[in-house]
Amino acid sequence: MRDRSPTVKLVIAGLIGLVLLIPIIMVYDLVNDRQNQARIAESTITAGAGGSQVVSTPILAVPYLAQKQVPVLVDGKSVMQTQQVRSEILIAPVQHSLETQLDTERKKKAIYETVFFSADMAGQARFELPDDLSGYDVTRDQLVLSEARLRFGVSDARGLRGGAKASLGGEAVELSPGQRARGEGSGFHGTYDWSEGDALDLEYSYTLRGSRSLSLAPEGGDTRWNVTSSWQHPGFEGRYLPDTSDISDEGFSANWSIGTLAIGQGPADGPADEAEAELERRMMSEYGAVEEASNVAWATIALVEPGDIYSQVDRSVKYGFLFIGFTFLAFLLFDVIGGARVAAAEYLLTGAGLVLFFVLLLAFAEVAGFALAYLIASAAIIGLLTAYSAAVLGGWKRAGFIGGLLTALYAGLYVLMSLEEASLIVGSVAMFFALAGVMYATRNLDWSQAVREPGEPLEA
Repeated sequence: MRDRSPTVKLVIAGLIGLVLLIPIIMVYDLVNDRQNQARIAESTITAGAGGSQVVSTPILAVPYLAQKQVPVLVDGKSVMQTQQVRSEILIAPVQHSLETQLDTERKKKAIYETVFFSADMAGQARFELPDDLSGYDVTRDQLVLSEARLRFGVSDARGLRGGAKASLGGEAVELSPGQRARGEGSGFHGTYDWSEGDALDLEYSYTLRGSRSLSLAPEGGDTRWNVTSSWQHPGFEGRYLPDTSDISDEGFSANWSIGTLAIGQGPADGPADEAEAELERRMMSEYGAVEEASNVAWATIALVEPGDIYSQVDRSVKYGFLFIGFTFLAFLLFDVIGGARVAAAEYLLTGAGLVLFFVLLLAFAEVAGFALAYLIASAAIIGLLTAYSAAVLGGWKRAGFIGGLLTALYAGLYVLMSLEEASLIVGSVAMFFALAGVMYATRNLDWSQAVREPGEPLEA
């Protein structure tokens, strides 16, 4: 390679750069693997306290009896017979307000750490029996109001703590586990004699532990949700975003006001018989946890980790080819313009050092944090490649240029990652000026010059 034309040298350097894409992709896979291991470790840490939690608006489930045609076997033949079937109609509150105090704490296992929350929930709701039930194929005479059940939906009941209380019409309701509100995991419930059918006011409170996120699935009428917390980095997701939010160094507060029209569901829903409910329970059990379900119908607060090292290292790896490209370009210019003689193996070893940076960054970031790991890894690689360049390029002056280039690259990458939204425009402008500099430096170079004969002196 040392005595070839500049064009051939450029092609060979480019091919070596492409070969180095393979270890970069392997490093990218390593980051994903370590991230998955971290998620498994977090799940182990949160196993006894609950994961991401989804709570739903409390509802009243009122059973009723109806006559339905069902298939039965008679003398080996399937015939339709009329039988009495027990179903239920679900009544959501016409108004619901919920106050949540969200306290957080960190727990660590080995090198992995996750965030827990403890949510103190205090709510009020008002239930009204619809005057006209004809739209639900139910009459008031069919309702068994004395066996109404108040249901609270909670996705992961492991997070429930003692002290849950509920009262309907000023009368305390004895609460029992199970019977979720609708489709949100499990929950708890209580039975209430609603024989009079008058409007009911509900007051309730309970404490729920979980991790990563807390969501509310609103039902029925107007819903208001007010949340305060000392957590400084909330993420608001789902279909419903807060009307107002205030985020500061002391924490955050957020307020939702979700109307019936936005929810797209009236205060009464049904009917749903026991067979349909059992089928839904089986599907929820077989086809995934709440974290895998769609959260588009929820108002969600995510406890965002601003220092997620894996996402930061992942972003760094995506810039890996730029590091290789700029460094190889500097070597090539010293070769074809400055007279240095750079072999293919020397390009390959230099590229290996640049790829090693990302492995070092990942390894140190898991124990020391991203910023310190970035400083350690970049200093090690800059020192290594600067010393190697002194031998390859024939002097410390040229090696100093490589060291300065690498320092600028690593500093620039850190700045780009910090800018986030502006990183694309800043990076593209920097590449424009870099390309302009290369064009200027090579403006008088004859890329198709003949191969240098042995013994012919180098041109500086």
